[in-house]
Amino acid sequence: MIVDGPALLFVFLIGLCVGSFLNVVIFRLPLGQSLNHPPSRCMACGYALRWRDNVPILSWVLLGGRCRNCRARISMQYPIVELVTGILFLLVVWLTPPGPLVASRLIFVGILVALFGIDLAHQILPNTITLPGIAIGVILSFIAPPGWQASLIGALLGGGVLYGIAWSYYLVRREEGLGMGDVKMLAMIGAFLGWKAVLVTLVLSSFSGALLGMALIVLQRGSMRLALPFGTFLAIGALAAMFAGDLLLAWYAQFF
Repeated sequence: MIVDGPALLFVFLIGLCVGSFLNVVIFRLPLGQSLNHPPSRCMACGYALRWRDNVPILSWVLLGGRCRNCRARISMQYPIVELVTGILFLLVVWLTPPGPLVASRLIFVGILVALFGIDLAHQILPNTITLPGIAIGVILSFIAPPGWQASLIGALLGGGVLYGIAWSYYLVRREEGLGMGDVKMLAMIGAFLGWKAVLVTLVLSSFSGALLGMALIVLQRGSMRLALPFGTFLAIGALAAMFAGDLLLAWYAQFF
């Protein structure tokens, strides 16, 4: 746990820079575009951004959320993703004991932010992120918690539970209720956090998704055919499980 102010500020700034790169991933990866070519440019006029246009958050604020060249609006997604990533990096370093677990959780946070943004915008969870994410989670578990056994069980449990739910739904309704991307994402979460966190993540994401779904049904006057990006709820649930999973499990266990 780091409590030194300048060190935490440095971590926050690193998080902002990582968030800037994640914006590129969120925008380009679903479109099959290269992450490093061409350099960042305005989507409206093609103006190639200079270094001063790419300073996380600050450039967006100073430019008033508009392109320097054509004054087209720049989505608020960019500063939001940068700020959220910076805050999450700060929380990880602040709340996690020093050691390999810090690196593991920082990588995990970056993956979750990218998957959240992509699923929210496109309702897809790319294999190019989830499958390597499973492998990375398992590999890191050999040097950091939860340990390789809990990691492997978590990956199998996470993928298996959602696959079973998706298959059962298909047998009953003859239509897809959960995508395989969700299955692979929960397997990845289990690989990073272990099997106990899979259970916490699944409960929290299902509960929050159900609440939002019911709210949307009411707002849309009874329409039941809603396509909710479940990967976004899995990301939120996984973050809660990572930061407070043990506390939530202890709170739940006191009722038995």
